[in-house]
Amino acid sequence: MKKILVLSLLFGLYLFAQEPSKEVLLLHSYHKGYKWTDDISKAVEKNFEKYSNINLTTIYMDTKKVSNDNYFQKLYELYKEQFKNRKFDVIIASDNSALEFLVEYQKKLFPKTPILFCGINYFDEKLIDKNGMRKYISGVIEQVDLKKNFELISKIHPKLDKLIILNDKSKTGLIMKDDLEKIIPQYNNKFQIEYIDNMQMNDLKKYVSNTNNNTALLFVLLFKDKTGKFFTYKESLEHIKSFSHVPIYGLWDFYLNYGVIGGLLTSAQAQGDAVSKMVLEVLNGKEITKIPILRKSPNEYIFDFNELKKFNIKIENYVDDFTIVNKPFSFYRKYKILVNITIATMLLFIILIILMKANINRRKKLQRDLSNRLEFDKVLLDTIPNAIYYKNVDGKFIGCNLAFANLMGLTKNSVVGKTAFDFFPHDIALKNTKIDDKLLKTLKTDTSEMALHFNNQKIKYFILNKAVYKNIDGRIGGIVCIMDDITERVQQKQFLIQQSKLAEMGDMVAAIAHQWNEPLVELSAQIQDIQTSYLLDELKDCQVEEFVNDSMVQIKYMSRTLNDFRNFLKPSTKKVTFPIKKALDEINEIIGKQVFYSNINMKFNYIDGEDLVVYGYENEFKQVLLNLINNAKTKILENLLKENIKGNIIINISKSKQYNKIEIIDDGGKIDEKIISSIFEPYFTTKKDGTGIGLYMAKVIVEDKMQGKIKVKNIDNKVVFTIKVPFKKD
Repeated sequence: MKKILVLSLLFGLYLFAQEPSKEVLLLHSYHKGYKWTDDISKAVEKNFEKYSNINLTTIYMDTKKVSNDNYFQKLYELYKEQFKNRKFDVIIASDNSALEFLVEYQKKLFPKTPILFCGINYFDEKLIDKNGMRKYISGVIEQVDLKKNFELISKIHPKLDKLIILNDKSKTGLIMKDDLEKIIPQYNNKFQIEYIDNMQMNDLKKYVSNTNNNTALLFVLLFKDKTGKFFTYKESLEHIKSFSHVPIYGLWDFYLNYGVIGGLLTSAQAQGDAVSKMVLEVLNGKEITKIPILRKSPNEYIFDFNELKKFNIKIENYVDDFTIVNKPFSFYRKYKILVNITIATMLLFIILIILMKANINRRKKLQRDLSNRLEFDKVLLDTIPNAIYYKNVDGKFIGCNLAFANLMGLTKNSVVGKTAFDFFPHDIALKNTKIDDKLLKTLKTDTSEMALHFNNQKIKYFILNKAVYKNIDGRIGGIVCIMDDITERVQQKQFLIQQSKLAEMGDMVAAIAHQWNEPLVELSAQIQDIQTSYLLDELKDCQVEEFVNDSMVQIKYMSRTLNDFRNFLKPSTKKVTFPIKKALDEINEIIGKQVFYSNINMKFNYIDGEDLVVYGYENEFKQVLLNLINNAKTKILENLLKENIKGNIIINISKSKQYNKIEIIDDGGKIDEKIISSIFEPYFTTKKDGTGIGLYMAKVIVEDKMQGKIKVKNIDNKVVFTIKVPFKKD
């Protein structure tokens, strides 16, 4: 079993190694030889060394010695020339200057390249928001824990008289000073605290040499003294150590081995480890926006064995979890691997016998578990009410659940080997085959709708959710499809549409009354005329024929009005292509005279001609137009009638690249801006007896059923409803 695990691991590494080369840039703020920087590099290099396809390029900005805008501009010009023919998969920014430089110049030097930072002191969210860089950046924050170090010093030295804090006036040093000023007042009652950041090195050495035994030093930073003389991290500490006879505590791990006892240290090694793991995630395809910033700095309690011994400090009395460096020689520690191998060898034969027996039992159990799992999966699929099928890359069905077999009126076994053309109408099968081919290439998911007609004259509507599945070897196996039956939802929406139509019926009946008023008056006059002629014995055959012809004209007109009304109430069952003018003319036949007699001028402007068409549900579309025109009419009557002002409804019809557009404009007053965004919501109404479903169903019909768009806006004192609908099948 162990051999199998080892072989699997090696095989995985082999596969990773076969992948295309990955280019990583490590941009250091400081210089080579600075221990903090070198330790980060070592950690990153160690984590990358087992991946032969990762090429690491390391650059040093040297900002400890020079750091200004002109210098950054020169670096930009240098890197622009240096990397003009290179592209990196990810960039590591080590410390603040590197991150600030990349935030400023990433778009020019390395556009869209993800950046992972480490060693960032006093991280400010505003920095990565600059230049829209947040979506490219994540990383590890470096945070010094001053409070816990002060607590540690006060615990180890309960009789401490004075704590001397040594710092400089570098950028980091000044930030540290701000944080120290917040902490120092909390400890003034325990011991005296003296802060020094403005001394010449020689004066500082003399001062330190004269301290009493109940004193401790907290060494923060000292790269430059008062004169501006530069010191390496090692030189400054060695100068102080050579004259100090009191314990020295630090905040960074690179001061270990040069005289500090230790403390809760910010570790370059831990920073490098954390950021390199994030880099591997990015190289493996994880989006950088899904990698959160590690805000808790991975600090560790680390101490120097020699310094603890020198001051007789038993650190285990004060800290539970800690690391000690420079321990004296230990055979086991030095030859730990050899000792472990020897012990492992001695136990190997016993373990192998036990493992072999256990392996046999385990394999038997796994076979049983696998059989049980297969049976469970089979039952689980058959229990799911949704129809499910799965097919191979050739489009042949290799299985389904009981719900799909029942839907098709077949057995599960008889489904195997067939294609979509055996179950669905040719056009639907062809459409789904094209979707499947696209999914197998893109490896994405797809959602589409389908209507199936069954032998019992029933129509069922489904949403098809499709995804690609892979075999255990990583190759594409085929397509899985889950069919969600939405027949009830579709019928419910159709019911609401019909309910909306019925809500309009009152206005339509009034419109029909207006339409019939004139022909009824005409018929009444003709009947009276024919009666008079008959009574006076003046009735002639030609008069009777003329009366019949004139009456039939009026009756046919009234009949046509009823047909328009009856057609409006019928639900459309399928999408068709129909002229916009025809729909508007039929609406005008129903309500045109009512609008006219309401002292409203309704005008149709066919901007791009009268032959524009719509692809969708004709009666439902007419319902939308009728609803909007009726709403406009009602609003004009409410707002303008009392002022005896003639209202206007303007309907503009035009075309665009993908849609034909209908604008319905009325001058009955604008909609309150507080509610204009809510008028398409279900059951929202401002009318006293309104249902609140008219505009909601208009939105459902236009956007859900016809894949168009509907919106509303105020222009001056007018309201403009804009409908965009497709003019052809997708």
